[in-house]
Amino acid sequence: MSHKDSAESVVRQIRRKTRRKYSAEEKIRIVLEGLRGEDSIAELCRRVGINPLCQRLFALLRVHGLVLAFCFFAGSTFAQENYARIGSAGDEFTFIRIQYDSMGHGWGHGGWAHDYPEAETNFLRGVTRLSAIHIHPEPAVLRLDDDRIFEFPFLYLVEIGQDGGPDFTEKEVENLREYLLRGGFLLIDDFKGEAGWQVFRQAFERIFPDNRWIKLNPDHTVFHIFYDIDGAQRIPGIYFLHGNAPSDHMNPENWAILDDKGRIMILINWNSDMGDGWEHTYDPRYPSKYANLAYRLGINYLLYALTH
Repeated sequence: MSHKDSAESVVRQIRRKTRRKYSAEEKIRIVLEGLRGEDSIAELCRRVGINPLCQRLFALLRVHGLVLAFCFFAGSTFAQENYARIGSAGDEFTFIRIQYDSMGHGWGHGGWAHDYPEAETNFLRGVTRLSAIHIHPEPAVLRLDDDRIFEFPFLYLVEIGQDGGPDFTEKEVENLREYLLRGGFLLIDDFKGEAGWQVFRQAFERIFPDNRWIKLNPDHTVFHIFYDIDGAQRIPGIYFLHGNAPSDHMNPENWAILDDKGRIMILINWNSDMGDGWEHTYDPRYPSKYANLAYRLGINYLLYALTH
């Protein structure tokens, strides 16, 4: 390990140990203080104990005002506090998105929040219309080190290949491994290309270092449990509709890790973006054929998770 790598590792550990969760009211207060400009950005970040990377954020907020502030902070507030209103799993299916820290720093709240919450909100409407599954209408967000993940049979994780990949803690690794071995199902969506694949494999070798990934054939049960689908399908993101995607993003594949009984524990959509298909259901720019395919695949995956 290089000196640089060691230093970055120490910094990540410090961030984990000192991570603070802010209430909605506290976040609004901090935003308002930043907009008033009475203190320097560096002083405000130091005083409230938040990441110095907020310096760039507050500088932007001071230029564009309070509306943009809420665009940045309301989403993360909703994501972090949404689950508290749900309680226990009960007999309803609750869509759980996984929040994680990345090795690097990306834009916004992080790759984990891409398409949130529109993607799952639209998907849940579709599940209600197209199936008899009892649905909780509000999606939720949990981290893998939260033991409440064991109450839910289906987890959703996205953009795993971006920003250097996920920076899972030991607790998160242990919880996810135990969750999957107990019968849980993890769907990994929206990551692409050879570079993304390598980042993903490196991260998940920590979960199951000895398990072999298998490529799912079109005759696998997961493709026929409700809708008949001819294997892996490319569902493009809205910005890659017209052939402008890199060449190694074009060929979709579904890969999985199975338990000892042959059940899929982890299913990945490589070179496909179901979340964009759900999110842009009502966007006239997005072809309905891809949105419809995203719903069919999603419902198949969900029913497999609930019945296997």
